[in-house]
Amino acid sequence: MPIIFTSLPAIPIIQSGDDLVSIILASLQQAGINLLDADILVLAQKIVSKAEGRLFNLAQVTSSEAAKQLAAATEKDPRLVELILRESRHVLRSRPGSIIVEHRLGFVCASAGIDHSNVQGEGEWVLLLPENPDASAQRIRAGLEEASGKRLGAMIIDSHGRAWRLGTVGVAIGLAGLPGLIDLRGQPDLFGYTLRITLIGAADELAAGASLVMGQAAEGTPVVHVRGFPYPLSDGSLQELLRPRESDLFR
Repeated sequence: MPIIFTSLPAIPIIQSGDDLVSIILASLQQAGINLLDADILVLAQKIVSKAEGRLFNLAQVTSSEAAKQLAAATEKDPRLVELILRESRHVLRSRPGSIIVEHRLGFVCASAGIDHSNVQGEGEWVLLLPENPDASAQRIRAGLEEASGKRLGAMIIDSHGRAWRLGTVGVAIGLAGLPGLIDLRGQPDLFGYTLRITLIGAADELAAGASLVMGQAAEGTPVVHVRGFPYPLSDGSLQELLRPRESDLFR
């Protein structure tokens, strides 16, 4: 069965408090898509963050001394740096124009995922990642399952860079009802060789495909319906995808 990615139409500009489940159901109806068992809905982080009120106005942020020092070294707004520090466990690398952190959720990213792009509002507004993306994905999944009577998956994705390659790709930051990893260790390949180390980052592969369909600029299609995911649905979480620090050769 082929895997089919369909960007959903007519998703409005999301405001704090909006009901994403109702919005997605209306968009599915407009697209003529009836949900089936094992379908997956992939949401851009920005609409989840907006619906959950994760917008912050820099004019209301007071910078700590640590933020001011790091801002001076990186040539960034100290108020933005203050938010980056609040959202991070550790600052791993920094240089003018860039701050790489271990986010409080456990993954490594630039600027703690805080973004200026596609953020409306008067003043200097920025958008933070959802407080708990796994929980957000689960709430959305539960609402869609209740409305449809089908067993579904839901995933929240963001665009991250990579230490060893140029360009950003979509990655999973929250998931519910689908696996993060697929363990192929112990299975034979085409020639009968037993796989020993093969773990498939299935959620991130799905996120990259959905991100390609969503686009990164003014497309206005932040929700993608996926049919034909090649693995059985199961309960997964972001933690599956995070490499333990002790096995991370880059840190």
